[in-house]
Amino acid sequence: MTHLVVIEARNLIQSGDIVRAEALLSALVETEGDYALVEVLDEMPSKDLLAVIREYDSSKQSLLNLLITPEQFARVVVLDRLYKDMSHEHLRGMINSVIFREDADANEFIAAIAELEFGYETLADYLSDRAEEVAGETFAALETEDITRAEISDHDWKELTWLLRHEHADIYNIVHALLKVKLEEKSIPEVVHITEDDDEVVVNNDPVEKVTRGDDEDEDSAI
Repeated sequence: MTHLVVIEARNLIQSGDIVRAEALLSALVETEGDYALVEVLDEMPSKDLLAVIREYDSSKQSLLNLLITPEQFARVVVLDRLYKDMSHEHLRGMINSVIFREDADANEFIAAIAELEFGYETLADYLSDRAEEVAGETFAALETEDITRAEISDHDWKELTWLLRHEHADIYNIVHALLKVKLEEKSIPEVVHITEDDDEVVVNNDPVEKVTRGDDEDEDSAI
């Protein structure tokens, strides 16, 4: 039987009240304990849970972020691509606030994400704005055994890259290849195709309204 809190949270999320949805879920810990919230998070549709975690201020402590399991979080975070956020700012905030929490084993979260469809792509998206450092030569020091996690610990992209390279070599190799593809795509210059007739201009198959100019006499009078 679906927990009443799940239904109430879904209604709040659908109405756009993310703050109250998060407060409702967090209040469950005070009334029924940590395990009750974990059970409810297991019942919640991943897209609903994503809506709450994604919009919550990742710089603040959240009971959801503190109690969500690696498997639950993985199911949620791989759906972030559906938002088509090219900056991946929310994705980085979510991952950093969850896998680097004080009591978490970041390796368990990384492994859980990689096991799912689009898991490798999600990790590559997280590192996308650092693709040049990770896939290029700038961050080559990570390829050696000289740097320890303590030295690189920033609870951000450097630490996650170190973990991938030293604790999850197979995952790292795939993510590294995906980042190289992203870099290659960026290096290809955009080709603009323009066609024109009497009625419209078409740029890369998108019609653009054509401006009709007056004759030379009208143009001179408008100056």
